Amino acid sequence: MFSDQGVSLWRLNLKLKVLKIRKVLVSQPEPNNPKSPYFELAKKYNLKIDFRQFFQVEGISAKDFRQQKINLPDYTAAVFTSKTAIDHYFRICDEMRITVPDTMKYFCITENVAFYLQKYIVYRKRKIFHGKAKFEDLIDVIVKHRDENFFVPLSEPHKADVPDLMKKNNIKFTIGTMYRTISRGFDSKELDYDILVFYSPSGIKSLKENFPTFAQGEVKIAAFGPTTAEAVTNEGFRLDIQAPNPKAPSMTMALDCFLRDFNRNNK
Repeated sequence: MFSDQGVSLWRLNLKLKVLKIRKVLVSQPEPNNPKSPYFELAKKYNLKIDFRQFFQVEGISAKDFRQQKINLPDYTAAVFTSKTAIDHYFRICDEMRITVPDTMKYFCITENVAFYLQKYIVYRKRKIFHGKAKFEDLIDVIVKHRDENFFVPLSEPHKADVPDLMKKNNIKFTIGTMYRTISRGFDSKELDYDILVFYSPSGIKSLKENFPTFAQGEVKIAAFGPTTAEAVTNEGFRLDIQAPNPKAPSMTMALDCFLRDFNRNNK
């Protein structure tokens, strides 16, 4: 028989065990930079952070792209909804030996995505525009340049919201498939984490496909970007951490704020 005091201590220890956050899974490749904020976060909160994408991206070949009958030099503007789209756009151009003209205009869903263009172009010498977070913000900018001929590289599959908004606003555009997103297989034992961090709707889709009986319970779900956050709630999950937000422009900052408050409230 346990004493009342012993039972109380056991319940307290059990509560602390359940509430303590120890393991985090980030659905992204592991950062190459040893000074990544994720590593700083792990050290600060004594966390085990693993990096593994719930999906993988496969670029289509230049040969397959040609079958879409799209002549990239015909376009005067490109619309990018992600860094991945930027990578595959310039990859296809390189494989097809197409020189992107200096006059090309770039329209990016966020400033962060726009800055990523520096990997391929001289940023300060190009005409680059960006939205705040949602494609609805960017479409307002695109409308002001409706005389351009827009090319929009997207994945296969992709949501209809981007082409629908372009059509609604009478924008001349063409959707081109340059890459595919494919769910990666997971073992059921590989989901033993306290926080799951997602950066795209594809990750949420893969979670649902790989773990159809997944019950969230006390597991925290973090989402970066409005479309990822929307995918979380659309699948019936609880969204615990969202970035960017007014206090945290990055996911690591949002996690830092959450962990600080969580630990304070569960001492």
